[in-house]
Amino acid sequence: MSADYVAYHDLEWGVPLRDDKRLFEFLILEGAQAGLSWSTILRKRAGYREAFADFDAERVARFDSRKAEKLMQFPGIVRNRLKIAAAINNARRFLEVQEEFGSFADYSWAFVGGKPIVNRWTDMKQIPATSRESDALSKDLQKRGFKFVGSTIMYAHMQATGMVNDHLVTCFRHEEVNSG
Repeated sequence: MSADYVAYHDLEWGVPLRDDKRLFEFLILEGAQAGLSWSTILRKRAGYREAFADFDAERVARFDSRKAEKLMQFPGIVRNRLKIAAAINNARRFLEVQEEFGSFADYSWAFVGGKPIVNRWTDMKQIPATSRESDALSKDLQKRGFKFVGSTIMYAHMQATGMVNDHLVTCFRHEEVNSG
């Protein structure tokens, strides 16, 4: 594993996030990751910050077709037309959710009852790709017009943002993220 990947695991992955800007960042990054490795996205994270206005949903929501075309030429991100269009669309939908619920955090955390689901896995093979909660979140997001938010993507989002603690019980981070 790369040093970036280890640092991501040791410092970020699974830490409960309730900051909308960070939740938007992970929504964009998880959608971009579809079909690719997380290592690829981590290597391009700085490029995504540059390309997507430091994950400012209001600014991204104003991107037009010219801006989307420019992003197709930007080597710092995954240059996939559908994923770029989805990110812009999702910024608009994200703002709608904020308007309706007060914050994206309030909306998304409601799918786990407002607190992290703490799993007690002992083997990587036990960790699922989806859950009842990710199914429900995915379905609701899709109903609201979000793209690249299938249940597997949303489960990865829930893991990354600490809505689900899937660190193995033998991992030093398992208890740290529970107590922090």
